[in-house]
Formats: sequence, C-alpha cells, structure tokens
Amino acid sequence: MTAKVLSFLNFKGGVGKTSTTALTSFNLAKLGYKVLTIDFDPQANLTSLFLKTKSISSNDEIITIDKALMSAVNEGTNLQNIVIPIVKNLFLIPNAVDFSMYNRFLDRNLTSEEEKIAFFRNRINPLKNTYDFIFIDVPPTISLPNDTAFFACDQIIVVLQTQERSLSGAEVLINYLQQTLIDDFHSTVDVMGILPVLSKRNAQVDEEILNSAIKEFGKENVFESKITIMERIKRMDLTGITDNDHDVWDKRVHKSFTNVAKEIIARLGVE
Repeated sequence: MTAKVLSFLNFKGGVGKTSTTALTSFNLAKLGYKVLTIDFDPQANLTSLFLKTKSISSNDEIITIDKALMSAVNEGTNLQNIVIPIVKNLFLIPNAVDFSMYNRFLDRNLTSEEEKIAFFRNRINPLKNTYDFIFIDVPPTISLPNDTAFFACDQIIVVLQTQERSLSGAEVLINYLQQTLIDDFHSTVDVMGILPVLSKRNAQVDEEILNSAIKEFGKENVFESKITIMERIKRMDLTGITDNDHDVWDKRVHKSFTNVAKEIIARLGVE
C-alpha cells in the first residue's frame, strides 16, 4: 500500500510523544509493516533512542550518522539516501542540531507561504511507495517548520497525558490545525483520535481528565487503547528499546503499544 503519514502531537512537552512514536513504530514493524520514522526535532531524541536500539541489535556496535536531515535538505538529496535501518522493517531518517536552520532555509529559498508549507510534503512524497507507514516526530511548538510537517501528514494522533494542561494543549492543537492548515492552506490532514497517556491505573485525576476528553471530543474519537506511564519506558529512553520475551516489563510495554498499533490499523481500515 501507499504509506500513510502520521504524527503523534501535542503542544505541551513531556507527554511521552517521542517514546510513543518510537514504540508504536517498533511494534508496527514487528507486525510485519514496513515503517519509516522521521526525526523532525533538532534535539534529535528519536534519533538517539533508535541508534541505541540499533546498537543493541548489533551487539553494542557504535553506530554513526553519515548525513542527517538538514544536510539532505540543503543538498537536495533524495531522503531515501540517508535512511538508516534500525531493526527488521523499521527505518529512521535521523536529525541533528543543525536542523534549527530549517526555518532560515525555507525563508531563503522559497517565496510564498504556500510553497513553504508544502515543501516537506513534496520531499517525502517519493518515499510513500517504499513504506507502509511514515511517522514524523515533531517538537511541541507552533512554528512554520512544524507546519510543514503537519501539512505532510495524512493523520494526526493527539497524545493526551491525563492532566489539565495536556487537555488544554490538545484543544489548542486541534483548533490550530483547523484554522491554519485546513482553512488557510487547504490541508487534507485529519485527526485520527485522542490517545490517552495515564499517570497510573485507576487514578481519580486520570479518570476525570479522560471523561472530560470524551465529553469534549466524543467517545468515538478517543482511542480505546491507553498508555500507562511505566518505568521501563523511561529506561528505554536511556538504553534503547529492549524486547526480551522473558522480561515481564518488556512484555507489558510492547503489549500496550501493540494494541495502539492495531487500533491505528483498524482506524485506517488497512490490511
């Protein structure tokens, strides 16, 4: 199939967006889909996490990057040329601190707002026949660079950590997408749904915020799958993604994100 381009988003930092992108992509790949992840953040947290993951599968071999996203953009290089295989079916376009220059690149090389907004979509369109899913990991800010990533997406999944500020961030995000990208630039991006990230199971505050989200967005628009914050996920940020069938905590993490992956497949209606 032609790749669906997705992004997990919220305008509030610290909601587990990058970990969710990484682990959902990892488990879609385990299900047999060919998945490309694009690190769109100059902090390069996704790149760091996946290079550690690749190092695990390569028996601790040190992994280096020959060329990252900004270099490819500057040189007009086909983005497929900088793709790094991570594990079976999972691939990465890496990023680095020089991506902070991307805004300046857009202003220097493109004239109209329409050209700037459509730039990144045009760069990744040639990749769509190679992959089943493409995920773009975007920092939690409102900016022209991020708009180019949003505009490239077919679907956006709003990550809702069950606390009041995150709910507000989700509301702002959806309104921004509608008023800016859809109304002003005629984007066809759609919001697939709201993915709750719970601080702990059966916590009263979590339930209150989750009920508020259902009331605000509609039950059908809130994922049945839910992510619970786990220490093992935090550890994977440091070590890379581990997948030990004999480790109960690894199994619990991957079961949770496999459920998210399967719900994405169901909501898209793909085989």
